Amino acid sequence: METVILIVHVLVALAVIGLVLLQQGKGADAGASFGGGASQTVFGSQGTGSFLGRVTAVLATLFFATSLGLAVYAKNRAETISVNDGIPSIPVEQVEAPVLPATDAPIGDESSAAGDAPSLPED
Repeated sequence: METVILIVHVLVALAVIGLVLLQQGKGADAGASFGGGASQTVFGSQGTGSFLGRVTAVLATLFFATSLGLAVYAKNRAETISVNDGIPSIPVEQVEAPVLPATDAPIGDESSAAGDAPSLPED
């Protein structure tokens, strides 16, 4: 379903771009692009302006609808994916910290702590 919406979205986007490029500014002559005044009879008495404007509005609405559909689909898909999907887990080695001998000396009193320390055998 996502692929179908995406294909329609791209085709509508290209059609909107093409229609916008076909349209002329307000001051331009409508007959210049179609070869004279005969173009007035093909699209009616108002010329190509209202026809191309309406088609562009319909395609723009369809573009917004497909954009919204793709956003909703992506949101639903993101909610179903687990947090750890696609992320390899690296095993972590547990390293035990060395245990220091406990002393009864208060913190900052280094004179009594030095006296309680075990002495190394002398050679």
